[in-house]
Amino acid sequence: MKVSIDISMYPLHKDFESPIKTFIKILRNSNFHTEENGLSTQIFGEYLEFINTHIDKVLLQEKNCVFMLKIVTDDRSHHEPNY
Repeated sequence: MKVSIDISMYPLHKDFESPIKTFIKILRNSNFHTEENGLSTQIFGEYLEFINTHIDKVLLQEKNCVFMLKIVTDDRSHHEPNY
């Protein structure tokens, strides 16, 4: 299924930047169309196996890590606001 996902990752410890940067690099090296900003990363494309695998790995490695996901059906990467 093609989706658009807005991902925010919050490791709840002092060295929070390193795991976030590592996860963003994994997303950049994927087949997703990826867009980043200062608050979250958006990915667009076929997601299920990739996200389940990589979020699972992070959750096993990082103690007390929160992921916030907004998932929208369809690839919204080419959305142009017309209002």
